[in-house]
Amino acid sequence: MCIFLMTEFFHSCTTNERKREIEELLNNFAQQTGAWRHCLFFLSNTRNEYVMMYSLTVFENLVNKMWIGVASQDKMEIRSCLPKLLLAQHKVVPYFIRNKLCKVIVDIGRQDWPMFYHDFFTNTLQLIQSPALAQLGLVMLKTTSEELACPREDLSVARKDELRKLLLEQVPTVLGLLTGILETYWDKHSVIASTPPPSPTSGEMELLGSLFQGSQYSKLLCQPMATLDNDSQQLCCLVLECLAHLFSWIPLSTSITPTLLASIFHFARFGCDLRTKAKTGSFISSNSSSSNGGRNGQQSEGNKVDRARLGVLAMTCVNELVSKNCVPMDFEEYLLRMFQQTFFLLQRLTRENNAHTVKSRLQELDESYLEKFTDFLRLFVSVHLRRIESSPQFPIVEFLALLFKYTFNQPTHEGYFACLDIWSVFLDFLTTKIKSRLADRESVLNRYKDALVLLLREVLNRIQFRYNQAQLEELDDETLDDDQQTEWQRYLRQSLEVVAKVMELLPSHAFSTLFPVLQENLDVYMGLRQFIVTSGTSRRLNISAENDCRRLHCSLRDLSSLLQAVGRLAEHFIGEIFAARFSDALAVVERLVEVTCYGSQTSLYDLETAVPSVLKPDLIDVHAQALAALQAYSHWLAQFYSEVHSQNQSQFINLITSAIDASSPLITAKVPEKLLLSSCHLMVSITSTVRPVFLVTLPAVQNIFNLITTENQTRRLPQEAHMLVCRALSNMLLLPWPNLPENEQQWQTRSSNHASLLAALTREYRILRGTVNITPRQPDLNNMKAVIQQTLPVLRDIVDSISGESTKSRQICYQSLQESVQVSLSLFPVFIQQPDVTDEMLAFFLTLFQALRVQMGVAFTGQIIHTFLSMFTREQLAASILQEGSAGCRVVQKFLKILQVVVQEPGQAFKPFLPSILSLCMEQVYPVVAERSSPDVKAEMFELLYQILHQNWRYFFKTSVLTSVQRGAAEDTMENEAQFTAAMQAFGQSFLQPDIHIFKQNLSYLESLNSKHKLYHRKLFRTSMLLHFINVLLQVLLHKSHDLLQEEITVAIYNMASVDFDAFYSAFMPEFLNGCQGVDTSQRAVLARNFKLERDLPSFTQSVQRLVNDLRYYRLCNSSLPTGTIKL
Repeated sequence: MCIFLMTEFFHSCTTNERKREIEELLNNFAQQTGAWRHCLFFLSNTRNEYVMMYSLTVFENLVNKMWIGVASQDKMEIRSCLPKLLLAQHKVVPYFIRNKLCKVIVDIGRQDWPMFYHDFFTNTLQLIQSPALAQLGLVMLKTTSEELACPREDLSVARKDELRKLLLEQVPTVLGLLTGILETYWDKHSVIASTPPPSPTSGEMELLGSLFQGSQYSKLLCQPMATLDNDSQQLCCLVLECLAHLFSWIPLSTSITPTLLASIFHFARFGCDLRTKAKTGSFISSNSSSSNGGRNGQQSEGNKVDRARLGVLAMTCVNELVSKNCVPMDFEEYLLRMFQQTFFLLQRLTRENNAHTVKSRLQELDESYLEKFTDFLRLFVSVHLRRIESSPQFPIVEFLALLFKYTFNQPTHEGYFACLDIWSVFLDFLTTKIKSRLADRESVLNRYKDALVLLLREVLNRIQFRYNQAQLEELDDETLDDDQQTEWQRYLRQSLEVVAKVMELLPSHAFSTLFPVLQENLDVYMGLRQFIVTSGTSRRLNISAENDCRRLHCSLRDLSSLLQAVGRLAEHFIGEIFAARFSDALAVVERLVEVTCYGSQTSLYDLETAVPSVLKPDLIDVHAQALAALQAYSHWLAQFYSEVHSQNQSQFINLITSAIDASSPLITAKVPEKLLLSSCHLMVSITSTVRPVFLVTLPAVQNIFNLITTENQTRRLPQEAHMLVCRALSNMLLLPWPNLPENEQQWQTRSSNHASLLAALTREYRILRGTVNITPRQPDLNNMKAVIQQTLPVLRDIVDSISGESTKSRQICYQSLQESVQVSLSLFPVFIQQPDVTDEMLAFFLTLFQALRVQMGVAFTGQIIHTFLSMFTREQLAASILQEGSAGCRVVQKFLKILQVVVQEPGQAFKPFLPSILSLCMEQVYPVVAERSSPDVKAEMFELLYQILHQNWRYFFKTSVLTSVQRGAAEDTMENEAQFTAAMQAFGQSFLQPDIHIFKQNLSYLESLNSKHKLYHRKLFRTSMLLHFINVLLQVLLHKSHDLLQEEITVAIYNMASVDFDAFYSAFMPEFLNGCQGVDTSQRAVLARNFKLERDLPSFTQSVQRLVNDLRYYRLCNSSLPTGTIKL
C-alpha cells in the first residue's frame, strides 16, 4: 500500500489535491503508535527509494520528537535493528539512503549514548578499523561530529554539554585512527623509486633551504606523489572530510600531532598536481558506491576530479585550523611547522619550468583548490602574521616574494581581487607596526622596501592598458554591482587603495614611481593640439589610422586611471608632512592646473574623431578626471593658502585663477554632463575648502554670477549642476575668509551681494505669493509646482552647506532667505493636498529648522509649528500614512523629523508646544501606525517619542538635582503621568511586532533612557511596567522571532532585573515559570533550579540562554508525546 501511495505521489500526472490527500494519509500513519515496525519491514523488504526515504523520515521524527514516550523495550529493539540493517544493506542502497540511515542511528546516539546505548561510539570506531567497512564508519563519524558536537536546540543545555565533553574525550583516539589511515594509504601507494626525485632549480633549493631550515618535513614533502587507486581516494577523501569537520569545533591542542599535520600536507599536494584540472564534483561521500562501469577515459577523468578533491579537502582542514585566533602556547610550534609546510606548497604553485609559466600552471589547477589556498593566505596574514613574523625560523621576505608571484599570476579577476585584499591587510599590519615602533622605523621599512617597491610597480602596471590590455578589456564597465560600481571601477579602486597604502609607507619612492608615468601619458594628451584640424565650424582630430586610434585609446584610458591615482594620493601631502612634501605636491597641482586649462581651451570633448564611440568618451573622461584630481588637492591648496601664501602669494593666486579659468568655460548646458559636473564640484571645493578672498573679483566668477542670475531659461543648467553652482556662489559670499580678522571680512558688502543673488534665484518663486488666495487652474498649478520644485532644492542645498558654519554666515543666509521662507509658509496650505509639493516644502523647512532655527527666532518658528499642527489633521495624516512608500508618507516622516528638531531645542521657548506634539504623536499618528507595518513613519514617530522623553525629562519627572544625588530620598514627583504611560505602552507594543528594525531601535531607546535618566528605577516604571517588559522580552527570546538581537535583548533583561535582583529571583521568576504553558511541574522545578542566582552579566546571560533553550526543549518533547503518556 505504502509503495503504491509513494509511487502515485511522485508521478507526474498526480494532481496537487491528490498529493495533499496522500500527504495527509502518510502523516496520519507516521503518528500511529508502532508505525516504526511497519517502516522497519519496508526498509528490509523494498528497493523503492521513495518508500525507504519515507520510512527513515518516520524513524527520524520518532527519535527526535517522540523518543521520550517510546517504551524502553521498543527503544532497545530499534537500537539493535537499525545498525544491523545498515551493515546488511549499505552497499546496495543509494548513498543518500545510507547517509539518512546513518543520521537516524546517530540521532539515537544523541539521545541515549552512553547510558542506554553504550557501544554507539565504539561501534563506529570498530567500523573505521575494519578495512571492508571503513568507508561506512567514516560516514558515521562525520555524521556524529555534525550532529553531536553542534546539536540543534532539541536537547537540553546539560545534555549538549555532556555530549561535547564525551566527544572531546574521544578526540585523541579518533585523530589517531584517522592519522593512521592517511599514513597507511600514503605509504602503501607511494612510488618507491631507486633514483631520487628530480631536483628543483638552484633558486628553488635556496628558497626551500631558508623556508625549511632544519625542518624534518622538507624531505617528506619532496617525496614523489602517491598513486592512489579509486577506492583509496574515496576513503582518504572521507577521512579529510571528517578531519575538516572535527577541526571546526575541537580546540587546538597536542592531539593534533605533527604526524597528522604532515599527512594532511601530503594530500594537499594533490591540488598542486597539474593533472588534477577538472570540473570539481560533489563531495565523494555523496557519490553512489556502485559506480564501477564506464569507459577508461571517464574513469581517468573521475580520477582527476577525486585527486583534485583530495587537495581541496586537505586545504579545508588546514584553513579550519588556521582560522582559530586563540592559539595555546604549546601549539605555536605546530603552527609554525604548518606554515612552513603550506609555503612549501606555495613555492610549488609558483614554480616555473620549461613546460609551464606560473600563470599557465595556476590556470590548469582546480579553481576550488586555488580559492582554498588564497583563503589560507588571507587567514595567515590577517590572523597569524603578528605571531610568526618575528620568528627567525620564518623567512617573511621570501614569503612575500612567493605571494607576489602568486598574486600577479592569478588566472581570474576574482582571484586577483582576493590577493589584493591580502596585500591590503599586510600593508595595514606594517603601517600599524611602524607607528608603534618609531625608534626602529627605518630598519623595519628597509626590511620590506624591495617587496613594497615591486608591489607598487606591478599594481600600477596592472591598471595600465599599455602593459595589461588583454585582461583590462575583459572587465565590464557598464553593469553596476551592489556597491554601485562596475567591475572596472572595482578593479581600479582596489588597485589604487594598495597604491595609497604603499604611498603612506614610502611616500618619496611612490611619488617618483607614479609621477613620471603620469607625465609620459600627459605628453601624449597635451600633444593632441597639433592634430586638430578646423574646417568651417567643425573641428576634427586628424588621427584616423586604426593602429594609432587604438594606441591613443589605450593611452587616454591609462591617463584617466593615473589621474585617479594621483587624486587618491592627495591626502599624503597635507597635515604634518605638508612642508616636507611641498615641492612634490606643487609639481602635481601645477601640472593638473595646466592639463585642465589645456582641456578647456582646446575643447577636446567637442572634437569629431575617427572612432567617436570610443575616443570621444575617452577625451571627456580624461578631462573630467583631471578636474576631479585637482579637486582632491583642495585641502592642500587650503593649507598652502593659510601657511605660505604670504611668501608665494602670486604663485597661489595663479593656481586658483587658472583652476577657475579651467572650470568656468565648462559651466554651460552645451558641455557633456560628466564634464559639467566635474567642473561644478571643483568650483564648490575651492569656495568651501580653500575660500580665497579674491575669488569673487575674478572675471570668470563674475560671468558665472551673470549666467545664474539672468532669466534666460534656454541657458539654464541641468538641476544638479545648477544646485552646485548656486552653492559655490553662495559659499563665496557666506563663508568666512581664512587668515583674516572679523573686521576685515567685509560682511556688509557680502551680505548685500548675497541678498541680490538669492533675490535673483527666487524671483519667480516669490511672485507665487500673489496667487495664495486664488484657486489656480490646472495648467497654472503645474507651472507653480515646477517653480517650487526647481527653487526649493537649491535653497535647501544652500542652507545645508552652511549649517555647521559661524553664526554670522547663518545670519546673512537667513536675511537673504527671509522672504522666501514666508512665501513657503503662505503657500503651504494651498498645496497641502499635493503630497509631492508638500514633500519638497517640508524638506526645505526641515533643513531650516536644523540649520537656522536660532536665526528664525522663537516667534516665527512658533508660527510655523502652529501652521503645521493645524494643517495636519488626523484624517490628513491617516490618508498619507496608509499610502506606504508614497510622497504622502514621506511628508509625514519629514513633519515628524521637524518636530524632533523642535523638541530637542534647549530652553523654554518651545516647551508650550510639547502637549500638542505629544497629542499629535499618541492620538493621531500612533493609532494609525500601531497595527500596520508602516516602518518608515513608525521609526520617525518612535524617535520623536524618545527625543520628547530624553530632552524633556522634567516635563514628566520633577526630580531636583539633590534628590537624584541622595539615594533613599523622597520618590519622584510625577507629572503628565497618562502621557508617559501611553508612550511606554507604545514602546512595549512595538516589541510584540515582527519588524526587527523598529524592535532594535526602540530597545536601544529604552536602554538609553535608563542610562541617562534611570528609567528602570523610576517608581512608576518599576512598580507597574518593569516586569511586563521583562516578560515580553523573555517571550521574544522563547519564540526566536528576533534571534539576531539575542545579545541586545539579554542585556536589556539584565539591566531591568538588576534594579531589584531579589524581587526578580524571588517573585518574578517563579511567577514567570508558573505561567509558562507546555511544561509540567517537575520540569518547572528543574528550570528554576538551573536558573542560578547570578548578578554579573556574563553568568546572567548564560542562565537566560539555558532557560530559553531548555524551556523550548521541554515544550518540544511534551508536544510530541502520544496522548495519555505518563512522564516519570
